[in-house]
Amino acid sequence: MANIREVLAQNLKENRRKLGITQPELAEKANLSTSYLAMIEIAQKFPSADVLDRLAAALGIDSNELFSVSVSPERAMEQVQQKILENLDQAIEHALDKAIAKRCGIVVSPDKP
Repeated sequence: MANIREVLAQNLKENRRKLGITQPELAEKANLSTSYLAMIEIAQKFPSADVLDRLAAALGIDSNELFSVSVSPERAMEQVQQKILENLDQAIEHALDKAIAKRCGIVVSPDKP
């Protein structure tokens, strides 16, 4: 799970790109240095509330949108697929353990529901 700096960095980049503006352009609109904005966008710096408000205003969004965590449909599908694969791996491992135990004559307690 991403930390708050990473969420901010991602949302800042996405909103800037949606507007089709560069880091220097956004930095100028928000009255920031380009290098400071770049550090925010790579999650190396975390801005003050005043800077967050200026960035949101420059992007034309509400400042709380800088912290919203959204998952794209593609990412959601990847997460579901990953969970399915993990569950399959566990089920296969469990079945193999039972088969090996049975083959070796080891008594295994019944599965719990």
